[in-house]
Amino acid sequence: MVLFELFQLTHINRLQRGWVLLLTAGLLAASHHLVAQESATAGKSIEVDVLAKSTVDWKGNALPHYSEGTPEVTVAKITIPAGQALPLHKHPFMTAGVVVQGTIEVRTDSGDTHIARAGDAVIELINQAHGGANIGDDDAIILVVYAGIEGQPITVSLATLDS
Repeated sequence: MVLFELFQLTHINRLQRGWVLLLTAGLLAASHHLVAQESATAGKSIEVDVLAKSTVDWKGNALPHYSEGTPEVTVAKITIPAGQALPLHKHPFMTAGVVVQGTIEVRTDSGDTHIARAGDAVIELINQAHGGANIGDDDAIILVVYAGIEGQPITVSLATLDS
């Protein structure tokens, strides 16, 4: 039930126009503490590691053109307990994430799979049914940036009531 409620929270709107900027902003926000520690240490320099930069999703499909409308960015931390999975869903806008902890397996409704481990960046599928499962022994934590449009859902559930 907690997982379903977490999934419902992602029904907030997303932005598409600045998805690269948003992903960068989300990753920089998440790493703020580490950067602050590094810059406070004498002799250390600030580093920026690009974790993902792509014109295609994880299956190799070209990313679509940006949608019209007012951009809205959502940055979410999603925690999937060991042995649990997100229900089948799709994203109408560009979405990217970084696995902060654990291992997840993303599965499409046609059987394609993608494994992502801590530190891996994932460019999500757009308008394609998929779900994510925690296949590790500990909680999986994913930092996700949704590049949506104001007033439109960033995640659309495809799960039926009887499944």
